[in-house]
Amino acid sequence: MPAPATRIDHFFSGAEARLDRWRELHRATQVWAAKARTGSDANARSAVSTALSELVSFEDFQAFPGHRLLAALKDRIKGGDAMGAARLVQRISSALMSRSYRSDSGEWEPEDESSGGGERQMPTAAGDPKARPYFEVLVVSPSPSTKWPGQIQNMRKLRRNLDAFIYEPVVVGSFEDAILGVMLNTDVQTVLIYDGFPFASTHNAPVMRQFLMATLDIKNDDLAPHDYGLRLAQAVKKIRPELDIILLSDRNAEVIAADPAAACISRVFYDVEEPLEIHLCILQGVQDRYSTPFFDNLVKYAQKPVGTFHALPVARGKSIFKSNWIRDMGEFYGPTLFLAESSATTGGLDSLLEPTGNIKVAQEKCARAFGCDEVFWVTNGTSTSNKMVEQALLQPGDIVIVDRNCHKSHHYGCVLAGAQPYYVEAYPMTEYSMYGGVPLRGIKKALMDLKAAGRLHKVKMVVLTNCTFDGHVYNTKRVMEECLAIKPDMIFLWDEAWFGFARWSPFYRGRTGMGARAALKEDFANPAYAEHYKAQVAKLGKDLNPKDKRVLDTRLYPDPKKAKLRVYMTTSTHKSMSALRQGSMVGVGDEDFHLVVENFHEAVFTHASTSPNQQIIASLDVARRQMELEGYELVMRSIQLALELRREVNNHPLVSKYFRMLNVEEMIPASYRGSGLRSYIEDGITWADALKAIREDEFILDPTRLTLVCGTAGFDGTQFKGILASEYEIQLNKTSRNSVLFQTNINNTRSDVANLMKVLVEIAQKIDKKLMSGDDTGRKAFAARVKSLMEDVPDLPNFSYFHDKFRDNPKGTTLEGHMREAFYMAYDHDGCEHVKLFSSEADKRARSGPPLVSANFVIPYPPGFPIMVPGQVIKPDTIEFMRKLDVKEIHGYDKNLGLKLIAPAALGMKSKKAAASRAKPAKAARKTKKARK
Repeated sequence: MPAPATRIDHFFSGAEARLDRWRELHRATQVWAAKARTGSDANARSAVSTALSELVSFEDFQAFPGHRLLAALKDRIKGGDAMGAARLVQRISSALMSRSYRSDSGEWEPEDESSGGGERQMPTAAGDPKARPYFEVLVVSPSPSTKWPGQIQNMRKLRRNLDAFIYEPVVVGSFEDAILGVMLNTDVQTVLIYDGFPFASTHNAPVMRQFLMATLDIKNDDLAPHDYGLRLAQAVKKIRPELDIILLSDRNAEVIAADPAAACISRVFYDVEEPLEIHLCILQGVQDRYSTPFFDNLVKYAQKPVGTFHALPVARGKSIFKSNWIRDMGEFYGPTLFLAESSATTGGLDSLLEPTGNIKVAQEKCARAFGCDEVFWVTNGTSTSNKMVEQALLQPGDIVIVDRNCHKSHHYGCVLAGAQPYYVEAYPMTEYSMYGGVPLRGIKKALMDLKAAGRLHKVKMVVLTNCTFDGHVYNTKRVMEECLAIKPDMIFLWDEAWFGFARWSPFYRGRTGMGARAALKEDFANPAYAEHYKAQVAKLGKDLNPKDKRVLDTRLYPDPKKAKLRVYMTTSTHKSMSALRQGSMVGVGDEDFHLVVENFHEAVFTHASTSPNQQIIASLDVARRQMELEGYELVMRSIQLALELRREVNNHPLVSKYFRMLNVEEMIPASYRGSGLRSYIEDGITWADALKAIREDEFILDPTRLTLVCGTAGFDGTQFKGILASEYEIQLNKTSRNSVLFQTNINNTRSDVANLMKVLVEIAQKIDKKLMSGDDTGRKAFAARVKSLMEDVPDLPNFSYFHDKFRDNPKGTTLEGHMREAFYMAYDHDGCEHVKLFSSEADKRARSGPPLVSANFVIPYPPGFPIMVPGQVIKPDTIEFMRKLDVKEIHGYDKNLGLKLIAPAALGMKSKKAAASRAKPAKAARKTKKARK
């Protein structure tokens, strides 16, 4: 996306773009003030006027600085008062940066007027030393703009000292301006809609109109102004579903309220007959989101004088603060942590395993926030969340279509449930030693192959990681749609461990599992959708034929009368929201959940601790509160920071010599980018291009995942990660052979970006200086190191196949297998053997047998996914890949012992016959690999 420009439709980074414009105006007025002293201020004054004109359109959607301050600023500029204008801009800019205007009424007054007696007063609650939380209400009014100041004053008069919050109205006068308001103003928590407003905005916002028409299916049609209110409410909910919407109508309010389409509206009032009730309704809506039932009760519990006779010595902290030896722990954490500890589920607390009180209410709030029917909190991470879902829904013998590169918890989940994994391969990015996402065609082919083999009825679930660690985001709606066309009762588990924040972006929400579920639910209820299915039946027949090659090349539509929406998502709340480590959630959107709810509870009892951490539970509650009240702002800011970091690294003359952030085209092959989008930061790329990609492409790249290539600087990923941590105190998670992954989240600031850029510049300077001052031998060694990291990379191995011992039909060509049986065969010491990785025996057996059959999961970090699973036949490409790995950590492999294998005798094989094993599955695997390449 280009740098901030004058058009208001750059709303994706609206909050940051606005602050940038205030910074520019501040600089311009300071220059003007300096030059005014010398009498050479003509050009400087013109620059101020230009900067102000670029800013004014943003201010139409903000409460602060408001009409009075802007009018005073314009007067000073018009009157040539350079010093006065500079002082006022500095005050306003500073108040915006520090957000002091939220609590200090003096910030709203021109500096030469007394504060507190002007247009805005901010009373504080009696006895409350802290400022009350502040928010803004977007008022959509059909009244002429000359009446808006009076309307604002009337709303201010409703404030009371006992109100828990304080809000400021912002008035707009059209449908499109209301949409711009909720996108640009991140302080808006409530939208108050007066019926009767027009559609079109007076601002130039072509991209916003495209967004309305393409994404929200809203256009300026022949509706009368009085019909726009309900339509606007629906549009606002699609953009920011967390907002409260109040509709005021001078027509039959009770008829509107009874309309099923009005479910998105919090309250319908008849015109303005009850202004105080409207005020209270606004406050109540915010209070409902602000309330954190479990955390609030835990705070109260910590203030009680409790006597504890349960098995938790740290509760109340006496064993710590009275200790002669561990008192420093109490001083480090403070007393509140221990006062809030308990193993009790009464006295204002609740049970996580069987919640009936405040945890139950808090989880219901969480379900509302994340668009689920049910939410279950988990205090031991998403690894456990995944295993809970899989154990609850899968039975021994069920087949699961699963990304082979998914998190290891899914592989272990198959072992626990006794399900047969059918591994599908993601597209490779061999040059960076990583994988992308699993192409939809590969998933469809797996399903159609199973159908051809008469085994489709055993397929229960599809498991995919969305988004991947490296930022590959699926077209979730399309995946579910086409899978349901093949098997209408399919269950989907979207592992969104790293993608929970996407719910709070209107542009990525549709790419989440629950966002796609909501869209499909709406589509299936639309009679027009059935026409797609009818056309498909006419073309391909009612029962899709596995032998019909057109099936894989055709976009499939399910029968909306038969398709069921059974969607689960797991998210590591602690990875992208303000929750303590191990805080996770399971989201349920399953229309048949009532049939499996008992199984699900049993799975919860199996995996959840009977002593869950109270602080983790409380942090999940608070994380939901924060995201409902400011998630939109925080997520949009993190995206903007990522875009800025990309631009700075790739455009810096020195840093870009040795490092670069991978662009969209380098992370996603052109065949999966129908939109043609190549980069987020390339000149000429607009948000219209990005919107098209988000809407249409099979995969998109999450901008907040920044893959930095460091191999061109002579560093492998692990080495560079260590340098950043040990020398510069910069931490990151993932590495590959020649790259490291940075990610921006709601915790990051511009200062973080600036610090990282400073570090990269310093490292690049050191490399540059060393190469410039060194001799040819040093430069050749550097070039050889870069070549080794960037060109001499190992091929990425595919999953081969399961040994016949672990297959229902050894003569078949489908690839599923009983991994659980193989997993437990490894427990028999006498039935296993070890073969050294760097040995002629490993080479000989991998080529001609007896087969090397893995007894373990073997997981190198990086890349962090199993390259061997129990029961898998190990082929030469996997051996070669392992030999070229230069990582220190490989789970499931002991270099002193070698590869742990299931011995041929335990497999019921004679060594002379072993080489002939698995002819057909091997052939199928070779075909899969050929197609993949």
